Amino acid sequence: MSNCTSYEVISDYVTENIRSAMLMVSPMLRQHLSEIRIRSGRAVSYVYHDSIKFLTVNGMLVNDYTNRNCIITSSHDITTIINALCHYSMHSCTKELHEGYFILDGGIRVGAAGTYTDGDDRIITDFNGLNFRISRSVEGCAEELFERICRNGGSILICGGVNSGKTTILRDLCRLCGNICKVSLIDERNEISSTKSGNPRNDVGVMTDIIVRSDRSTGIMSSIRTLSPDMIFCDEISEQSDAEAILRGHGCGVRFAATLHAESYESMKKRPVAEKLLNAGVFDYAVILEGSNFPSKVKEIRRLTNGF
Repeated sequence: MSNCTSYEVISDYVTENIRSAMLMVSPMLRQHLSEIRIRSGRAVSYVYHDSIKFLTVNGMLVNDYTNRNCIITSSHDITTIINALCHYSMHSCTKELHEGYFILDGGIRVGAAGTYTDGDDRIITDFNGLNFRISRSVEGCAEELFERICRNGGSILICGGVNSGKTTILRDLCRLCGNICKVSLIDERNEISSTKSGNPRNDVGVMTDIIVRSDRSTGIMSSIRTLSPDMIFCDEISEQSDAEAILRGHGCGVRFAATLHAESYESMKKRPVAEKLLNAGVFDYAVILEGSNFPSKVKEIRRLTNGF
């Protein structure tokens, strides 16, 4: 990423009244910020792992959303921000409007709330809220997993709940592995590498080949056929097609590092996509993260024997 922080990138997309207040917020209060939420008719909120604050016109963050100095977002603000996210061409963002999110430089994901149209090609309209999720590279957060598992040739399944830091830790693990072996990164949403004009903004390893904007199963199979990876990285596996592609790669001797939405080892085993892969012995280790209160912190590393 350029010299701009994720916070500054976000400020470029919001309306001037919100931007001016955002830029007055002290650097210290920006450091551990997780999300900035903008909702029509309501106060702009700053979400931290342990609290929620509300933005005032003078750049202060307060606990009470009824504070008379809080910035209340208008529907015009939301529409203006959406136009900026679409680069003033709604027709060029059909995919984003269908899936309900945008990806900005630095891997910042912007979720949108609103009303979906009817029909097969449904897209979101009448927007009423936006959630800017702060993206961070935390070098060193995957060092323990790399040393214990991946350096020795193991495959790893990283599990955690919402905002537990799965993508952050996968990004750092990709960087470490991609510096010692051939890695393919299937970056479906471009959140991990933040590739622009062919160049990754985030460090994902000197020997990492990046496949961007492809669904996971297609990207995995393309990588196996053409890039001869030692290891493949992919985020948020969830579909049976993901499992089938990973099984084919495993059969070809490729190792995997993947993330899965599951808050515990027991809930992980109940996920159909995980059950199939665990039964096949694809992963050597399952890693459970602490959760949103301690992003990217490892709670448990479990050695899998015969898949479990």
